Amino acid sequence: MAAAGLALGAAGWPPPAAAQSLTDRFKSLFGGSSDKPAEQTAPVTAGPPVDPTEGLSCPPVSIRSGASTYAVAAPGKQAVGNDVRFQATITKTARECSLNGGEITAKIGIQGRVIAGAAGAPSTVEIPMRIAVVEGGVGEKVIATKAYRTTVQMAEDGSVPFSLVAEDMVYPVPPPGSNPDNYIFYIGFDPQSLAPEPKSRGKKRK
Repeated sequence: MAAAGLALGAAGWPPPAAAQSLTDRFKSLFGGSSDKPAEQTAPVTAGPPVDPTEGLSCPPVSIRSGASTYAVAAPGKQAVGNDVRFQATITKTARECSLNGGEITAKIGIQGRVIAGAAGAPSTVEIPMRIAVVEGGVGEKVIATKAYRTTVQMAEDGSVPFSLVAEDMVYPVPPPGSNPDNYIFYIGFDPQSLAPEPKSRGKKRK
């Protein structure tokens, strides 16, 4: 499944053994582990300004339309009804920004839940996700994007929470003339990031 990615190229994530440390880090960075549903469009969790002297702020987090759930079907089937093996949803998000020279480093926290479907979920599932920094407006512009994934161990009751903290989302400070208030963090499931990269063709020997 997809656990962390909105991207231009997938990035690896700690193995299953690190799942608990991720949860602990989410709690310490963003305060709490509530399973309340996340808003689809409104920003969730207010954040302090990155640099009050320059009026820079930490962009709000929004779930990208069409990427709020991730459902996986049995082989050769569509992910609907009794053919669903498992489905993941995002339940909570948070963010924190810091200014480092001419760059902004953002920590994005994502919590969600994986529920087994009628077709039966495997013992472990991969969750692929993508995080993107986007400048909205008349013409939407992607400033930075990165894919993540995490592995979730399923439980007997078929409902398991998951959490992800991305600490390496870095992007340039908005240039003069731009409106920092137009910036937004888009998150969502990204199944395409699980696909293996195409093999590059080697040069033919003469």
